[in-house]
Amino acid sequence: MVAWGNGRFGVMLSYRDEETAMINRAVLCLALSTLPALAEAPEQGTLNPEELSLNRALTDAMEGETSMTTCASGYLMTKSGQHEMARRLFEACVADGYTGAMTWMSYLEDNGFGAPEDPDAAADYDRMAAEAGDPVGMFNYGLDQMRGRGTRRDEEAGRALVDRAADMGLSVAQRLRAADYDLDEVTPDADNWKYAPMF
Repeated sequence: MVAWGNGRFGVMLSYRDEETAMINRAVLCLALSTLPALAEAPEQGTLNPEELSLNRALTDAMEGETSMTTCASGYLMTKSGQHEMARRLFEACVADGYTGAMTWMSYLEDNGFGAPEDPDAAADYDRMAAEAGDPVGMFNYGLDQMRGRGTRRDEEAGRALVDRAADMGLSVAQRLRAADYDLDEVTPDADNWKYAPMF
């Protein structure tokens, strides 16, 4: 036993307690000696990163981390008027093969959102989605062909694509086929000027 203290307030420790105290002091000294190294360590990430935001979705897509959820964020971007942001996200998603992003890029190109209107690019995105087996892409490219908008007019090929989309269960394609391919069935009156023959 070792007695510590002076007189009345002395503490009696066993040798085992003294060993434990020495070990604790050594561990504390070792821990304190590593503080300068820890202070100089490189940054290990972003503290409190932005989550569940449109900016985060775009950042993820630009870093090659696309997913169905990330790509769907482009819908919110374009509906909130952030068309340039939506284009960047959709382009990354198109590159990764997401057919819904192809359809949305067609919409942006066809309506001139975030860039000048480009019917040829719109039809090309529709064609890409159709070739990937997407029924919405088939329907849209079929309409492009039937109208001759952005691609060569070919009513027969357009109807065949609409039929394929209808056979896959796409209700708007079924409705157009039931209306004997009358494009007024699926075209809002407000868009008639856009699809009118140019000559």
